Amino acid sequence: MFNHPDIIALGITLKLAALATLILLLVGTPLAWWLARTRWRYKFVLEAVIALPLVLPPTVLGFYLLLALGPHGPIGGLMQSLGGKPLAFTFTGLVIGSVFYSLPFVVQPLQAAFAAVGRRPMEVAATLRASPLDRFFSVAIPLARPGFLTAMVLGFAHTVGEFGVVLMIGGNIPGETQVVSIAIYDHVEGMEYAHAHWLSGGLLLMSFLLLVAVYATNRRFRVVRA
Repeated sequence: MFNHPDIIALGITLKLAALATLILLLVGTPLAWWLARTRWRYKFVLEAVIALPLVLPPTVLGFYLLLALGPHGPIGGLMQSLGGKPLAFTFTGLVIGSVFYSLPFVVQPLQAAFAAVGRRPMEVAATLRASPLDRFFSVAIPLARPGFLTAMVLGFAHTVGEFGVVLMIGGNIPGETQVVSIAIYDHVEGMEYAHAHWLSGGLLLMSFLLLVAVYATNRRFRVVRA
């Protein structure tokens, strides 16, 4: 079964995924709304930048984030000049790396959901004198609810399953930056297949149940709307 270090790694992983998903929703929602509504001719460039983690090897992204967060990088150097510590090999660094790596898994479902809302409901709400902010919260967000659920689950699950990025940025410090994916790798390296099996099986089951919940909820939402 799970040993004590595995439980600690699981706790760090769930905390990391929860924080990263919250930040991604706060950042990704207005960004996805703008991308779904704007007619800027070069928005495809920004969409390509957001989608980079889908095709970029995780170690490449992790390497450049490590340089940026390290003592000689722009972010790590700034933190050091302000009396803090560089963010490389810290939990905060893991959160920053996870936000960058999971960004497309949150922005793209939200953008698709907002695009599916269309302009007509917003125009109708405008004729009823609803402010832009009121139209967004009372019309757009309820209609895009399935997209939010998908974005939350994909962002959370993708963060839980990270390996290359978190290893490059956070290393493998037990109790601080060691997440479940790295703990599994350590068990396999140490020929501790029983521990690796329990951790892997737990993640497999959790991922499956999350996806089942998403598909079931979205199906129910489509039936209600029909």
